[in-house]
Amino acid sequence: MDDMEDISKSKLTDRDAMWMHAGGGRGGRRVEYGRTYVVRPRARHQATIVWLHGLGDNGASWSQVLESLPLPNIKWICPTAPTRPVAAFGGFPCTAYSETKMILSSLCILFEQELILYFFSETETGFDVEETSLDGRDDIEGLDASAAHVANLLSSEPSDVFLGIGGFSMGAAAALHSAACYAHGRFTNGIPYPINLSIVVGLSGWLPCSMTLRSKIESSQIALRRASAMPILLNHGRADDVVKYRNGERSAEILRSSGFQYTYFKAYNGLGHYTIPEEMDDVSKWLSSTLGLDRSRG
Repeated sequence: MDDMEDISKSKLTDRDAMWMHAGGGRGGRRVEYGRTYVVRPRARHQATIVWLHGLGDNGASWSQVLESLPLPNIKWICPTAPTRPVAAFGGFPCTAYSETKMILSSLCILFEQELILYFFSETETGFDVEETSLDGRDDIEGLDASAAHVANLLSSEPSDVFLGIGGFSMGAAAALHSAACYAHGRFTNGIPYPINLSIVVGLSGWLPCSMTLRSKIESSQIALRRASAMPILLNHGRADDVVKYRNGERSAEILRSSGFQYTYFKAYNGLGHYTIPEEMDDVSKWLSSTLGLDRSRG
């Protein structure tokens, strides 16, 4: 993997800490992120995308998947979320971008042909987005901290490249929260959002803070203009029994009704809470077409 580099463990920078602590809340948590992996572009650098993994995973596994895609003009940055106690696992620590109210009895991550397969044994009948996206029930501080960390990772990229965020499951939720912050022009805690996002991708995820999104976007013409110009791709398996298909579909509907008119949603028959080559091929084609990337592999 000559095109991949490993950035050693990185604590939150002073900028990250400022964004986190400014929100008040529970007094500001200082957390340590794990290793960040970077897949360098193999041709002319046209876009940089931060890709966020799901609950209990890490940046290394997704960097291998992304490196295999026919997208030589994209630089991929794959951070590893902080390790924190997760209530879903009885307080057992695992990597997570924010607290989640998913109630699961076990988590196993397997690797097969460079694809990440997630198998969950649930104690409830899946994850209901609407139960966790009502006001006050999302981990706002954790979502803001993750969005700030991602923005900081993108802040030093060249000014002539597209900036994007993508993710799977909880990573997709964090990516969509960043999209909302960008359109609104600020984090939930009021601190200005510092970068210009060009594109967002979410696989098997959900929309956090969905009940307040429309009012935030309609609060200003600038927010409406940013939302209306942001292309978002959401993919979801109809057989997903962890983040239910209806929750992904409903997230797309809310995004569109809130002003994100270029939200594209694709369903996959028989697909559970994992990704398959067909889906990743669709992601590659959509990114290449939407961003107007060079066609040569380089």
